Amino acid sequence: MGRRVNVIGVGMVKFAKPGASEEYDVMASKAAQAAIKDAGISYGDIQQAYTGYVFGDSTCGQRAVYSVGLTGIPVINVNNNCSTGSTALYLARQAVEGGMAECVLALGFEKMEKGALASKFDDRANPLERHVDTMNRAQGMNQSPFAAQMFGGAGREYRWKYGTRRETFAKISEKARKHASKNPFALFTQTLSVEEILASDEVFDPLTRFQCCPPTCGAAAAIVCSDEFARKLGHSNPVYIAAQSMTTDMPSSFGDSMIKMVGFDMAALAAKQVYEKSGLGPEDVDVVELHDCFTANELLTYEALALCKEGEAEKFIWDGDNTYGGKFVTNPSGGLLSKGHPLGATGLAQCTELVWQLRGQAEQRQVQDARVALQHNLGLGGACVVTMYRRD
Repeated sequence: MGRRVNVIGVGMVKFAKPGASEEYDVMASKAAQAAIKDAGISYGDIQQAYTGYVFGDSTCGQRAVYSVGLTGIPVINVNNNCSTGSTALYLARQAVEGGMAECVLALGFEKMEKGALASKFDDRANPLERHVDTMNRAQGMNQSPFAAQMFGGAGREYRWKYGTRRETFAKISEKARKHASKNPFALFTQTLSVEEILASDEVFDPLTRFQCCPPTCGAAAAIVCSDEFARKLGHSNPVYIAAQSMTTDMPSSFGDSMIKMVGFDMAALAAKQVYEKSGLGPEDVDVVELHDCFTANELLTYEALALCKEGEAEKFIWDGDNTYGGKFVTNPSGGLLSKGHPLGATGLAQCTELVWQLRGQAEQRQVQDARVALQHNLGLGGACVVTMYRRD
């Protein structure tokens, strides 16, 4: 058993549409500086940095942290698709837990282009080739964006299995917009009704445009440290990582199920490991930030994280158990659907929101008496990171 790892500083910038953001290094340095200030340290206290981004040339991480300070520390660049930010946090946590460092920066950022995600290289094997082959076998392909076909196909499979209404998926987006309306860092803060969401252009059944996360630019950061380092700074009761797990694809990902191909089994295994490591169960969780790249994935993730039983997500949603007054407040930030999804920053933006919640600093979004928080960050290709945070 390694050392306890505390999150003593977090920070992020307001997310923006592609073409309307600052440069990636400017956004990243602002997020890092906010986390450093929040932690009450100087950049010179940081011994290592793990910097995450997906779209950019090599060593963008160095460019980002050089805008904060030039101390010669190791800077490790991380790319793990949509779970990049949480992967950076995972590595930073390992460095502290294993005694290799006392204070580490995890930084995520992304400057994205307009439009759907696409591969940047056409002269080599595509890393998602096995996922595409699975989709071809399971449902075929059309001209819709690949990610929408994958997650929409998983949502369609769920509908066929359980008879879930299209309105149920739209209800998730309605909730996301309502939560985001109280988040000054979110991209979309205008509320929408279920009817308006369903009336938006269809992308891939059951998904309409307002059920798909937008390409977004942004940055977020976290400072993690040991108990001894935290005590020296006077952090007497910091938020800490109670457990964390990362999983990747298994044989079931490439069978005949779209639900499994988009990461259900990865998420379920990571959650099971986190519950076992932390000694906590889903019933102990107060607030959740999960990877709602599409409404279909949020619905599936409720069940993968055991927030409800398999096949019961529709009842869970309409009973209001995914929002304030229910069993779990999910994505109080507005989630990827409304806050936005700058790939490298998303996992650390989730971390930032949950740390604020456990400190009681989430203002209008505050979940009353929150003490335990659960984070889920998923990337196809694939990797899933689940993290449990506590504040005693």
